[in-house]
Amino acid sequence: MTTSENSSTPPLPPISNEVRQWLIILHLSALTGFIIVGFGHILGPLIIWLLKRGEFPEVDAAGKNVLNFQVSWSLWMGLSWLIGVFGSCLIVPMALPVITTIAWIIYMILGAVKASDGIHYNYPLTIKFL
Repeated sequence: MTTSENSSTPPLPPISNEVRQWLIILHLSALTGFIIVGFGHILGPLIIWLLKRGEFPEVDAAGKNVLNFQVSWSLWMGLSWLIGVFGSCLIVPMALPVITTIAWIIYMILGAVKASDGIHYNYPLTIKFL
């Protein structure tokens, strides 16, 4: 046996359609932030995670990742608004909150697409809280 055979990891077991569906809902549930202003982007994934984490281990892992991203995004969005307010005489600081929001939406859609493919998605610029 060579070292390359020892270091190889076994393939992940296939994910059922029900788990994929809950993972997609988990990733996209943060869009409730557009309906429930304030912390809706955290409440949506939190509710899904709390309801399904005991039933599906994949939802537990992805839920922690999504919640970490949403809390991190809140911090980045707050920072971008501060930069936008204090640097309001420049165009780039004023556009920063818009750019941050667009990136947030794109990352959530990427997470949902990866979940539909059965792939665990790690969000960029995420601080690990959970």
